[in-house]
Amino acid sequence: MGAWAIAVHGGAGVDPNLPKERQEEAKRLLTHCLDIGISALRSNLPAIDVVEIVVRELETDPLFNSGRGSALTDNGTVEMEASIMDGPKRRCGAVSGLSTVKNPVSLARLVMDKSPHSYLAFSGAEDFAKKQGVELVDNEYFITEDNVGMLKLAKEANSILFDYRIPTVGTCGAGAAAMESPLQMNGLPISVYAPETVGCVVVDKEGRCAAATSTGGLMNKMTGRIGDSPLIGSGTYACDLCGVSCTGEGEAIIRSTLAREVGAVMEYKGLNLHEAVDFVIKNRLDEGKAGLIAVSKNGEVACGFNTTGMFRGCATEDGFMEVGVW
Repeated sequence: MGAWAIAVHGGAGVDPNLPKERQEEAKRLLTHCLDIGISALRSNLPAIDVVEIVVRELETDPLFNSGRGSALTDNGTVEMEASIMDGPKRRCGAVSGLSTVKNPVSLARLVMDKSPHSYLAFSGAEDFAKKQGVELVDNEYFITEDNVGMLKLAKEANSILFDYRIPTVGTCGAGAAAMESPLQMNGLPISVYAPETVGCVVVDKEGRCAAATSTGGLMNKMTGRIGDSPLIGSGTYACDLCGVSCTGEGEAIIRSTLAREVGAVMEYKGLNLHEAVDFVIKNRLDEGKAGLIAVSKNGEVACGFNTTGMFRGCATEDGFMEVGVW
């Protein structure tokens, strides 16, 4: 019997001027989700069940960019994606392009458990959801007043907004920020870097690792855009050594297969979890900006990021618990 550990995140890349009340609100939600996960682990639920339960809670709360409160496409609709992976036997499930499924991570779990496939998207995923009897809601359920306002700003600035809740003073200022920003995605300038994807990683007492990630993607993204979150090995990965969930610039995470790299350097370089996380953040992102949370089969927990901050929290069986932003 080993020791359990859990970590959660609400996105990497935080505006340095983010109001204190917003920071505290995020910390309260992360603490609440950690408490849910800890209770489940103390009840001896397997790691794969715990990551699903925690991410469902994050999807239901509109604070972060997943489920209700997801970012809007350039058409003003929501297209959500999620993935989940069970370390033992590396079983996985993923979904993209969801517009009516209340909890995308649970549909990803059903893809893993109840289908012959690993990944379903758009109308095929929605049809599968109906057949499985999962809870469906109108697309309007996911859309918040704040997001409608930020989409308007993004369109006026002709840019993709990463943290769509950062206050912007005037549309002229937003446009100037987009033009002057040194940050780029695939060579194109972007305005603000601070995505708020959610994720959870867990190792249970049996040493089983699991990971899950869920997101609404980018504000003002092109319809049909798929990021790293549903891509096994990029945004999410779990094996017999570790579980990893990533957040940040999706295109950079995809290019570096960031989540899998943590397990790879542990396996092939013999690094421990903390060394592996530090190595991939420093050496695999090129000029990309991202962060990740990870656990190992030995009960270790770690996080790493090269952004200004990352909403995160972690806890271990020995009583350690920490929630942070910077």
